Amino acid sequence: MSYVSEDRVSHLARIVVDGIWHDDLVDYVDDDAALRAAKKGLNEFVKEIRDVDQAAQTKVASLKRGVAEGSPEWDILYAKYFEEEMQRRGH
Repeated sequence: MSYVSEDRVSHLARIVVDGIWHDDLVDYVDDDAALRAAKKGLNEFVKEIRDVDQAAQTKVASLKRGVAEGSPEWDILYAKYFEEEMQRRGH
């Protein structure tokens, strides 16, 4: 899974904050606080996905039959374990 830069997180946070405001879903009292909250949420989301990704990769790698990374079987098992880990975490 690739790294998400701080610039990318800032850009995505601005899109979220602006989109919510433009859709008249909220009026911000403090735009900077709204942007900080959006960045925090996005950073937490990225960390959670990285953790789930690592858990799924570790589980596939731990199989005794030695599934080759990048193979169709690896992809299927990775997707299965990724989904299981997401469900285990309540997502």
